[in-house]
Amino acid sequence: MSSNLLLLSTATLGSIFGLLVWLVYKRCQGKNIPIGVLGVLSCLLLLNAAVTYFVLPKEDSQAYKQLTWHNLQPEQIPAWVAKGKTVFVDVSADWCNICKANKDRVLHQAVVVERLKDKNILLMRGDLTQSDARIEAYLARYQAYGVPFNIVYSQAHPTGLVLPRVLSIDDLLTSLPPRSYTNRNK
Repeated sequence: MSSNLLLLSTATLGSIFGLLVWLVYKRCQGKNIPIGVLGVLSCLLLLNAAVTYFVLPKEDSQAYKQLTWHNLQPEQIPAWVAKGKTVFVDVSADWCNICKANKDRVLHQAVVVERLKDKNILLMRGDLTQSDARIEAYLARYQAYGVPFNIVYSQAHPTGLVLPRVLSIDDLLTSLPPRSYTNRNK
């Protein structure tokens, strides 16, 4: 239902904006368009934008807090993969803008959170906000000398599948093995 409301609201915004631009254009050509009409349309445009932004339901922006992250333990990864687990590693830092964007645009999105909640996916995080020789050595194994660094280990990729520095939802979801019905934690 919220997607229908969003579609309707977006269509209304576009229509009002288009009408407003057309009327301003006609007024600039010398047509007698009352300034009050332009003012009312501008107010409607702002009101509709405010309703769209503040009132329509949004994705659960706190869903990512449901995930359980473990400290990065590279030496444990092969054992987890041997047990049939998929291990997703996220190495980031608080000062890294790309890391923050990856979290906001991908890792904190509900569709990704739902997928990462799978009981056969183990999440590991390395924090390079402060220098950490162990994490830096881990990155060096992959010739990655900075953050962000994301990699997925699975039975299909036991040595890891390195993901792009700038993540996309599609990149992450397609790097994970298919989810079978029996793997769901719901």
